[in-house]
Amino acid sequence: MAQEIERKFLVADRLFLRGLEGIDCTQGYVPGRARSAVRIRTKGQRGFLTIKSATRGIVRSEFEYEIPLVDAQEMLELFCDKPLIEKTRYEVPFAGDVWEVDVFGGPNTGLVLAEIELGTADQVFEKPPWLGEEVSHDARYFNSQLARNPYSSWRTA
Repeated sequence: MAQEIERKFLVADRLFLRGLEGIDCTQGYVPGRARSAVRIRTKGQRGFLTIKSATRGIVRSEFEYEIPLVDAQEMLELFCDKPLIEKTRYEVPFAGDVWEVDVFGGPNTGLVLAEIELGTADQVFEKPPWLGEEVSHDARYFNSQLARNPYSSWRTA
């Protein structure tokens, strides 16, 4: 079984992204899944179908398959609840690991998250100086939740 083990953090200082090239992503979620999330994503010129189980701590089952871009675009339009998640993803190497940093747009503008995928739940890793608060256990920051309840609707300030 494929597993995803990830830790998620707010980004406290995004200056390190200057000059880096990101990939535009659009993703949506097929409604009606209580024990899983079905995600459709375009990432640059590629399409993906992903099925994820409910999260158990920072671990969950994940199955991801590349699909034709045109199919992903059509599925986003036909099957996914709106609003869709819009973000630019940066892959940032740090201390031997690769961090995925997402700068959100649309209704989630202002949110910047960094994720690291781990081999085990207790894996030790070095935190970059630009990381902020850990939000791995805060469901509001799951992309599936941001699609239902965008950052702009619950953020203060």
